Amino acid sequence: MALQKYPLSHLTRRRKNLWFERTMAIVAVANFGLVVFDLTYVSWRNFWLQGNIPIPFTTATIHVPMPQMTCRDRSVPRGQPPQYVQQSVITCLYDPVKGIEYHRDTRDYLKTVNQLEQQINQKGLENGLNSPEVQATLASLRQQSNDMIVTNPFAGANKSGTLEQIKNRMRRQVRQRVKANLTSRESFNIFWSTDNAQYPNYLSPATWNSEIGWFNTTIRPLIETNYFRTIGEDGQPTNYFWVLDAPFVILFLLEFLARTFYISRRYTSLTWLDAAVWRWYDIPLFIPFSLFWPALALTRVIPTVVRLHQSGIIDLNAIAMRVRQGFVAAIAEEISEVVVIQVVNQIQASIRAGEFSSFLQKTTSRRYVDLNSVNEIEAISQHFIQIFTYQVFPKVQPDLEALLRQAINSVLGQSPAYRGLQSLPGIGAVPAQLTERLVTDLTQLVYNSFKAILEDPKTTQLTTQLVQNVTSTFLTEAQRQQNLQELQILLADLLEEIKINYVQRLSAEDTCQLLDQTRQLQQLAKKG
Repeated sequence: MALQKYPLSHLTRRRKNLWFERTMAIVAVANFGLVVFDLTYVSWRNFWLQGNIPIPFTTATIHVPMPQMTCRDRSVPRGQPPQYVQQSVITCLYDPVKGIEYHRDTRDYLKTVNQLEQQINQKGLENGLNSPEVQATLASLRQQSNDMIVTNPFAGANKSGTLEQIKNRMRRQVRQRVKANLTSRESFNIFWSTDNAQYPNYLSPATWNSEIGWFNTTIRPLIETNYFRTIGEDGQPTNYFWVLDAPFVILFLLEFLARTFYISRRYTSLTWLDAAVWRWYDIPLFIPFSLFWPALALTRVIPTVVRLHQSGIIDLNAIAMRVRQGFVAAIAEEISEVVVIQVVNQIQASIRAGEFSSFLQKTTSRRYVDLNSVNEIEAISQHFIQIFTYQVFPKVQPDLEALLRQAINSVLGQSPAYRGLQSLPGIGAVPAQLTERLVTDLTQLVYNSFKAILEDPKTTQLTTQLVQNVTSTFLTEAQRQQNLQELQILLADLLEEIKINYVQRLSAEDTCQLLDQTRQLQQLAKKG
C-alpha cells in the first residue's frame, strides 16, 4: 500500500489556509476598488448621474443607461415636507457620503422650467403663451437666468466651465434665429420671451416644441450636474468615507495581529516585532488614511497585489522575473566595471608600493608549515605521473609514435644523402627501419623515464630536488633589483591594458542579450 505524501489533516489545513488567503485577497480587492471609486467619485459624478461620456472636441456623447430609483431631495430644509426625485442609484446612495445635494438655485431654475411646461400643457399653445401666468413664469426665468450668470452658482462645485458651456450654447442657439451676435444675458432674455421689443415672437406656437426640446436635451443636463457640497467643522468638504472604510480597517488590523502572532509562535526565533516587519506590506490596509489623507489609501494596491499573487489568483512570477532582469541589465555593466577596475587598481597599487618584492622575499624566507607530515605537492605530482604512466601513456603511445615518425621523416626527407640512400638497391628499406627503430626507442625512453620516477627512489629524489632548485633559483633571480623593477613595471602595464580592454569589451557587450541567453539556459535546465 502506497504511503500518502501528506497526512489528510495536513491537506485539509492547507485547503483551509488557501481558502482564507483567497477570501482576504478578494476583500482587499473590494476595499481597493472602493478607495478608487471614492477618490474619483466627485470628478466622475456627471457620469454616475447621467451615464454620458463626452466625445472630445465634439458636442456628441455616448450614453450608458444608469439604473434609476426614487431619492429624497436633501436640499429641502428640514421641517418642510420631503420631496423626492428620480435619480441614478449610484448618486442616490453615494451623494450623502460626500455631502452632495442639489444646489437650490439651479434646482429652482429647473423647477420653474417644469412649471412653464405644465402651464403650456394645461392652457394649450395658442392661448397659453400669451396668458398672464405664462408671462409671469417667463419673466421669472429671465430674472433667474440673469442671476445665474451674475452669481455663478456653479463655482462652489468647481464647475464654472459648465456655466460657460451653457452660455455658449445659448448664444449659438439664439444667433441661429435672430442672426445677430448677442451676449449670453441678452440671449437668455430673448429665449424666454414671446414679446421681446427687438426680436418679437421668439417663442411662438410654431417654435415652442423645438425650442423647449432643445433646452431639455442640451441645457437641462448641464444644469442638472450642478450640486452643493456641505462643509464640515474642520473647514473641509464633507466626506463620510471613513464610515465605509472603518470595517475594512478593523478587519485587516485584526487579521494582521492574528497572522503576526501565529508567525511568531510558529518560528520561535522570531519575535512578534520581527513577524510584523516580515508582513510590513500589510500595514497600509489598516491605516485609516480616510481620516487625514485619503489619497494615500492608494498604497493599498501593494498588499492587494501581493495577496492576489500569494493566493494563486494571479501569477506575477513572470513579471517579477522581468523586473529583476531589467534591474540587473541596468546595473550589471556598471557594477562589473567598478568591481573589476577596483580590484585591478588595488593590485597595481600593491605592486607599485613594493608589496610584490615583499611577497617574493616571504616566499623564499618563511618556513613552510606542514600539518600532516606529507608533502602534498610531491604526492599530487606522483599521483599525476602515475596516472599518466600506467593509464594515459599506453593509450596515446600509438599516436605519439605516429607523430614522431612523421616529424623524423619530414626532417630526414630534406637531406639529399638520405634520399640517395633510399635509392640504392638492396638497402633502400634500411632508412625506414632505422626511423622505426628510432621512434620506438624514443617512446620507450619516455615511458621508462616516467616509470623510473615512480619506481626508483633515487630518481624521485633527484626530480624533486630539481623542481625545488628551479623554483628557489627563479625566486632568487626575480628578486634582483633590475629584474624586480622590470617585472613590476611590466605587471603594472599589463594590468592597465587588462583594465582598459575589459571595460571596452564590457561596454560593447549587449547586457540584454546576455540576460536573454541566461533565460534560455535556465529554461533548458528546467526542461532537462
